Amino acid sequence: MPLYVDQPVWQWRGRQWAHLISDRSFDDLHHAARALQIPERAFDGDHYDIPQERWADVVAYGARPVSSREIVRLLTAAGLRRPKGRPRAAGRG
Repeated sequence: MPLYVDQPVWQWRGRQWAHLISDRSFDDLHHAARALQIPERAFDGDHYDIPQERWADVVAYGARPVSSREIVRLLTAAGLRRPKGRPRAAGRG
């Protein structure tokens, strides 16, 4: 299952965060999150928010580090991109 993660550079609530995605399916992404014990509440429409201190665990699990721009490109190319405020498409998650 192809997984990708950007660098934890996104500031929120005093912490730095990264984004974990799959370019294949949300099922693959949710499976990986469960295996990594990432809480469901960390899912944000088309990615999981990953705190900086868990980034190395995600990479060790097999996620490929990529740029934030590449995260958006991969999600868009796979038809999985969900811009903020847009409802989920039927059958997509």
